[in-house]
Amino acid sequence: MQAGRIVRGEGENVFSSVHGGATPATSAGGLAADRRFSAKRQDYLQQQPQVGALPHLVAGGLAGVVSKTCTAPLARLTILFQVQGMHSDSATLSKASLFKEASRILREEGFRAFWKGNLVTIVHRLPYSAISFYSYDRYKNLLHLLPGLDGHTQYVNADVCVRLLSGGLAGMTAASITYPLDLVRTRLAVQTNYMYYQGIGHTLHTIFRDEGLRGMYKGLGASLLGVGPNIAVGFCVYESLISNWKLHRPHDSTLLVSLACGSVSGIVSSTATFPLDLVRRRKQLEGAGGRALIYKTGVWGTFRHIFRSEGFRGLYRGILPEYYKVVPSIGITFMTYETLKSYLSQIL
Repeated sequence: MQAGRIVRGEGENVFSSVHGGATPATSAGGLAADRRFSAKRQDYLQQQPQVGALPHLVAGGLAGVVSKTCTAPLARLTILFQVQGMHSDSATLSKASLFKEASRILREEGFRAFWKGNLVTIVHRLPYSAISFYSYDRYKNLLHLLPGLDGHTQYVNADVCVRLLSGGLAGMTAASITYPLDLVRTRLAVQTNYMYYQGIGHTLHTIFRDEGLRGMYKGLGASLLGVGPNIAVGFCVYESLISNWKLHRPHDSTLLVSLACGSVSGIVSSTATFPLDLVRRRKQLEGAGGRALIYKTGVWGTFRHIFRSEGFRGLYRGILPEYYKVVPSIGITFMTYETLKSYLSQIL
């Protein structure tokens, strides 16, 4: 396993990549190699575009919109599989494969139904992605002001810690602000033949009328528990991969590197947090359309209920379409973000 460390020598910080532990590079040849690696790292960081708040917000928001629109059919399939087992009428999906369910949607609801709820997804994703990307950089700057995380620490692991914390805080900030729209999106996406909710405004009004203000935030606890680690792991893995890639292969296409690193980060983060996302979806549908409550406990009670009634596999119901979705989704998000950020930094 590799561990990174900063070694002070002759008044400068030298970044050394050490195998098997935190063993300092003491030989002259090793120190020279470390200095060359450090210089490459500094050159890479200096070459990154310095962008302000507006390019961050615009690039982040548009990246989310492009990604979600491209992968909307898979996203809807994921949600439909996640809510299996909640009600008796879900038995029609209990043995459905991904292909069979896609065929059912096409046959019964039409091709446009694959994008059912995508308008509210766009309305939600614009502020969500913009806030996520913008607040991630702001949180990083704030955390770098803290002792031990200020960039002058001896251990590069501190930088990983900053990325994880920044990503988690950014995700929770964005989720809290935009949560009612995420709830609306879920309720619209699970509707098949019977349309209880008619559009964004009607859904918001109906939820508030039937379930009150608290109903607008059903599942927020599970969302915060899941989105924090999800975005934290996603950003951390992405930045770690892309920075190391660019250090060793600086001439590779930025678009392809962003796509590859973003896809890997999406798979890792989704696998780690998928059970919490499933709990969130089911809590969001509690009481929808006047139906009786199923999970009358909190997040962990719902988690235990699903595990007892559906087993471990039940916690990962819908993971296959999620994998199919997350590779292009996360990859397109980061690729679009990097492209727009670079372009906007030149014109704004």
